[in-house]
Amino acid sequence: MKPIFIIGYMGSGKTTFGRALARRLNWDFIDLDFFITQRFRKSVAQIFESVGEAGFRKIEKEMLREVGEFENVVIACGGGTPCHDNNMEWMNSRGLTVFMDTDKDCLVRRLLAGGSKRPLVAGKTESELRDFVSNHLAERLQFYSLAHTALPGAFLESRRDIDRTVDLFLVTTEKFLKFAP
Repeated sequence: MKPIFIIGYMGSGKTTFGRALARRLNWDFIDLDFFITQRFRKSVAQIFESVGEAGFRKIEKEMLREVGEFENVVIACGGGTPCHDNNMEWMNSRGLTVFMDTDKDCLVRRLLAGGSKRPLVAGKTESELRDFVSNHLAERLQFYSLAHTALPGAFLESRRDIDRTVDLFLVTTEKFLKFAP
């Protein structure tokens, strides 16, 4: 079976949903950022610091192409993955893309709770973060909107919510999952 790529803004629930979906399908789960950090033995922030965003995006593209060749895998991509190097076009041609569509208020709340582990938002005040997310999300939506399907990412707060979102996904993509080569 072709891979399922989960995309969306940072904090949208890609990893939470992706893990639950992979568990339900009995597939492997890969968080692309974690895969990169394991391969390079550096955090995303350290990679950004040493090679800059352009260098990180090159690594990200290479690693995406690698894991995208796997079968029976759910891949949670980084928030910027679809926005660079024709990655969105490649993912759409390779498997099923799912956009975790999460409203700005929910994203800001989750990012504030996550602290400074994300290099693009580290050190921002709540007001700065709100402005950043609003502008950044507007730029990225043109890529996210190219996904094959979208799911609400704000409803991933409890195990029950996560299960319902997985159920919704499975019902809406049954045809793909059943007949995909």
